[in-house]
Amino acid sequence: QVQLVESGGGLVQAGGSLRLSCAASGRTFSNYAMGWFRQAPGKEREFVAAITWSGGITYYADSVKGRFTTSRDYTKNTVFLQMNSLKAEDTAVYYCAARRSTSREWHDYEYWGQGTQVTVSS
Repeated sequence: QVQLVESGGGLVQAGGSLRLSCAASGRTFSNYAMGWFRQAPGKEREFVAAITWSGGITYYADSVKGRFTTSRDYTKNTVFLQMNSLKAEDTAVYYCAARRSTSREWHDYEYWGQGTQVTVSS
């Protein structure tokens, strides 16, 4: 089992920044690729970003490319999502998830955090 706990969400004005954290515990953190997803009210869960178990490769949705950056700190068993130049359409509940290899499909992931709300005011 892998337990994931997100933090760092909140209310921010358009153009601002937030950094989300996802702390992992349980099985070896370094064995898992990590993904970020988001879900806005009335919409399907969508892929945001992913990072390989080694941290060497990252993937991003076109909608966030150039604005969001994901990274991981093995000493803290934590993965981060730095979000810059936020837009109103980034408003959603953000989730981190873990699986053995990266995927852009949310249903491929085995373990999920509880989610953290990000609200961007325009």
